[in-house]
Amino acid sequence: MLRLELCFEDGRVEPGEVRLPCEVGRAAACQLRLSGWRVARRHMEFTLRESGVFLEDYGSLSGTLLNGKRVFRHGPLQVGDEIVVGNCLLRIKEIHIPGQRDAAVSAPMEMREASYREPGRNSPEVGSGTSDVDKAARVSPGNDTGKDMPSMSPQAHAEPAVAVPGAFAKASAPGDFSGHGKRLHAALLHALDLRRHDIADMDDSALRVEAIRLLKDLMAVDRQLPEDMDRQALCRHIVDEAVGLGPLEHLLADPAISEIMVNRYDEIYVESRGRLHRHAAVFSSESAVLGVIDRIVAPIGRRVDESSPMVDARLKDGSRVNAVIPPVALRGASLTIRKFFAHRLAMRDLMRMGSLDEAMSRFLLGCVRLRKNILVSGGTGSGKTTLLNVLSDGIPEAERIVTIEDAAELRLSHAHLVSLEARPANLEGRGRISIRDLVRNALRMRPDRIVVGECRGAEAFDMLAAMNTGHEGSLTTLHANSPRDALSRLETMILMAGMDLPLVAVREHIASSVDIIVQQARMKDGSRRLVSISEVTGMESGCIQLQELFRLEPAPEPGFRGCGVVPDWLADGIGDIPGMGSAAFSGFSPLPVEHPAASGEHAC
Repeated sequence: MLRLELCFEDGRVEPGEVRLPCEVGRAAACQLRLSGWRVARRHMEFTLRESGVFLEDYGSLSGTLLNGKRVFRHGPLQVGDEIVVGNCLLRIKEIHIPGQRDAAVSAPMEMREASYREPGRNSPEVGSGTSDVDKAARVSPGNDTGKDMPSMSPQAHAEPAVAVPGAFAKASAPGDFSGHGKRLHAALLHALDLRRHDIADMDDSALRVEAIRLLKDLMAVDRQLPEDMDRQALCRHIVDEAVGLGPLEHLLADPAISEIMVNRYDEIYVESRGRLHRHAAVFSSESAVLGVIDRIVAPIGRRVDESSPMVDARLKDGSRVNAVIPPVALRGASLTIRKFFAHRLAMRDLMRMGSLDEAMSRFLLGCVRLRKNILVSGGTGSGKTTLLNVLSDGIPEAERIVTIEDAAELRLSHAHLVSLEARPANLEGRGRISIRDLVRNALRMRPDRIVVGECRGAEAFDMLAAMNTGHEGSLTTLHANSPRDALSRLETMILMAGMDLPLVAVREHIASSVDIIVQQARMKDGSRRLVSISEVTGMESGCIQLQELFRLEPAPEPGFRGCGVVPDWLADGIGDIPGMGSAAFSGFSPLPVEHPAASGEHAC
């Protein structure tokens, strides 16, 4: 029999008494039932063995914490042990095993604390005190915790290609952090939990200040820290992981890094100057990655759990985040962050970096001004969103723009702007607002232009209908490898709308709606370039006709070349683009000497 004290996040404290064996979870069959999305249906179990009472986690997503440490199996348990299951802390008050005296099970606290000492240290005498850090982060030598995830292959622990900047690079390694850092990290979380009523109303900066103060107090009484350790760097590292984004903090602050990819807690890759590298920074554990994901998605009202293990989100600076957690992510929680640069790129920046030449830039901005419907096509990470931001600079200030996105990425600089973002379903499966819903609603908002961040499905039909019914000059992107592939994808997405239209009608709808297709590509060296600008000229023999206006020639001399074709609407004088005579459509511009991959600044 176990006598427990149940402490909940809302401050409630309830007594509890269970007989062994005892399952803990949300299911009706569990002897101890707890509520909350972090509690699995069958979360863990208390069992009775010859040597005492043991606990075993059933492989739950949030895990089972014993005295601040995630465990899978542990025993024998002792009086005073604190077990965290979801949003409930179970404190063992009494253990009664038939045939044994309770006093034998309830071992003296001093003896228990001595068992958590590092090997080789002298055990304290009975009655001597121990620091708060030891109490908050003690780990039994017999604890079968292992690692949070299976060990990696030797190749995965090879020397990283990029060193961690700053004085604490060495302490970011798993071996160093798993010692003093992990112990202090657990102690800090314990101290913050005791003060949860005081910190509930704090903003991020105030919470960080409070965490630093608490950690410095803990470090001041910690007798195990070496004298020569950089305590300031250690403090910064622990606080970052406890209340911030952990090792991602300094990666996000590095202007040379454009993308961060966390494959698992101890494997981080970054894209720097157009190339991917393994980085030396790591998280302390799988639970640390899950904590960071929660801190990212919670402020924008999204969730991630076993029932919804994938989520799109954004950081405060607008950087796009995608997170995937187990059971979908087999090797552990995965996180991908595409950063936003502090400096918003303009057309002159793209020209300087060799993404396009002057004739192409003049033509595209002219098309925006003349209200041509533009479709930006390209692969993942090819620079579609950046180009969309740049093209929006050509929209007159007096026009009303409505932007629609799945996860907000666009950064338009117009005053007359309404930004809409799709929303996933809630816990009950209700409340989902799709991009298609937003496109339909945008038509009632009297927009002059509609900008859809990316067309992925049935919303393509409504977007094209908007382009063809008084909202000319609209912009959108989609994933495709060529202009012809982009048209095929549009056909497929319109058919997904369930309108039951014949293919000829679908193609006529596309041909009458889209004017220009811009093809982006990410090159082998990491640079992003416009490889083609094509005009949709209409229908012939049941097929949509394209004519290429500009293209990127890779050899013999790399550069941008006009194809010698002038759009019909420009040749007929229907529109006018300054500086775009017939000669501009047949010229050649070599790529600039300065390479974007070398400059560290590129479209993303």
